[in-house]
Amino acid sequence: MIDATKFIAAATFSEGDPWEILSKGKPVRKALPLGAVITLAATGSEMNERAVISRVSTQQKLNFMSPFVFPQFAILDPQVTYSLPARQTANGVVDSFIHVVEQYLTYPVNAKVQDYFAESLMKVIVEEGSKVLEHPYDYDIRANLMWAATNALNSWIGQGVPQDWSSHRIGYALTAQFGLDHAQTLAVILPGVISYMRKEKEEKILRMGAVIFGVTEGSCEERVEKTIRAMEEFFHRMGLQTRLCDYQITEQDLDKLVEPIKEMGWQLGEHGNITWEVAREILMLRL
Repeated sequence: MIDATKFIAAATFSEGDPWEILSKGKPVRKALPLGAVITLAATGSEMNERAVISRVSTQQKLNFMSPFVFPQFAILDPQVTYSLPARQTANGVVDSFIHVVEQYLTYPVNAKVQDYFAESLMKVIVEEGSKVLEHPYDYDIRANLMWAATNALNSWIGQGVPQDWSSHRIGYALTAQFGLDHAQTLAVILPGVISYMRKEKEEKILRMGAVIFGVTEGSCEERVEKTIRAMEEFFHRMGLQTRLCDYQITEQDLDKLVEPIKEMGWQLGEHGNITWEVAREILMLRL
């Protein structure tokens, strides 16, 4: 709802086809002011300049960013989230966790403030997320998750560090073409990205494994594998599946899934080396 409002606020002053804001990166010069009342702790859209929009008629899901759509205010009341279905609560936990991961799990640049901040957010999300489904009316759990979700994507932890949003970009097609929830797509794809890019990300994978999941024993390769498994187990505890086959998606669907990456010419990852061909190989790992 917040992202849709951001698009409407920007489209109001856009000449021509407003979809070009998303499809062609048409600049936003002005937007209506907007505010946000949070009903789901997940996207962080209440404190950032981003929006992601799905278009059912064309099976597209694209994003745009503009400082003009940064909310003027946001109201965060954890009690509002008590009534959420378990599925959406779990989606929010996984979504916010992966927002942190994609700003953290790249290569080290000695950004200690960002690293420690990101690690503290991941710890909170894993600890509180593991409890929230059994204790949906616990104010403190809901409050910690809500504030963590906001901080996960308000640009603070991303300052001065490389970022990798490939899981999000690859996952867009799963939502647009197969109707999967956003968090469901991320839970499937992120383990594949980490596994495929393990050499580039190894140092930070090992650090995350030790700090977040307590993985400290074994060779580097063994600890990488254990960290990926621990992450998947966390997603499973939240009730999310981690394989494409869990959603009846097969190898025959992969060419269509990577078509948006090919059409948009996206080169994803912190090094820009995840092309549509590489994305297809990553998806192959998740069948």
